[in-house]
Amino acid sequence: MNSLCFTFALTGILSRGCAPSHAFQLPVSLLSVTRDDLIRTHQMMHPSSPVPALRRSTALGMATWSNGQAIKEYQDFLASGQSELDVKDDGPSVIVHSSNPNNITPLTDAIVGLGKGNDLLLTPNEPLPPAIGETTSYPIYITLPPYELREFIQQLDEEWKARAEDFVFFSGGKICGVVEPTLREFGMCRDAMTQVTVGFSLPKPGTGLGGTTRKPEDMSCNIGADANGENKWAGESVACGKWNGAIAGRLSENAIRCKTVFYREWRRAMWERALYDAVWNVVGAVRDEPTDHSDVAMFFELEASDMMWEIANHLRGGLAVTLIYGFEDRLFSIAEMRGKENHAS
Repeated sequence: MNSLCFTFALTGILSRGCAPSHAFQLPVSLLSVTRDDLIRTHQMMHPSSPVPALRRSTALGMATWSNGQAIKEYQDFLASGQSELDVKDDGPSVIVHSSNPNNITPLTDAIVGLGKGNDLLLTPNEPLPPAIGETTSYPIYITLPPYELREFIQQLDEEWKARAEDFVFFSGGKICGVVEPTLREFGMCRDAMTQVTVGFSLPKPGTGLGGTTRKPEDMSCNIGADANGENKWAGESVACGKWNGAIAGRLSENAIRCKTVFYREWRRAMWERALYDAVWNVVGAVRDEPTDHSDVAMFFELEASDMMWEIANHLRGGLAVTLIYGFEDRLFSIAEMRGKENHAS
């Protein structure tokens, strides 16, 4: 097989309906060596021995690039003087949903369903309240579909702009996608901005806003213990920014794990989730027969592993993102433990 280079719209894969002009283009070079090539080579050299199982360790190592963006972000973090997260409690909040009833996402229902019934639902063209209950400071959950996000930010009036640091944005999965390119365009990727990587299920809307057929469930996976005997987790929700404690508290009260971190670490976790969403769907979707994520992990392990490392290389060189050590094992564990619930598409 000749080396094949192609570009896929990462945001388009992760969230259906996103206009092509809004997609974040990520070049990926597929390797010229396939699983069949390795098997044929082994059979030629050892004709009498069985073909060994191809393990993840056959994946290529990452190259090293230098990128000034990572240095700048680290300098900004040091200049902030923060060594501990500022954690705020959950409480009555504003939840912003699409003004088009046909575009209201399962994320809207999920955030409403996770609350205590005292949240205020608004569309982008409605005024923000000066206070909710007795508090004038509250999170504003942006549950718009990704393809409406750019227009929403462009059309913010002065009242909404003044509350921009109270916005909470979501990433991960086909519903939320990768919104970093849009947020970065408007200077909204920074330590103070609250962002959440979704690690919980998003049931389909039921009878209306907040009327889900069942509440969201935790999708994180316990993948064993580390050297210190502490449990290791994969696929958990991760939050950063001003309201990280509020969303973490809301999720925790509903038995959903949520890790709170600084922005730089959150960004690495977000792109790890994007890597999973992209690779497992691409590798599985090109098959003739219906394929779920666990099938990809079991039968197309080498292809998935190779593609993950290729994208990881480009993330380092193009976006100054170095994925957290052990990402490959975590992503394979998610596919093996949760993959039957997700069909590649």
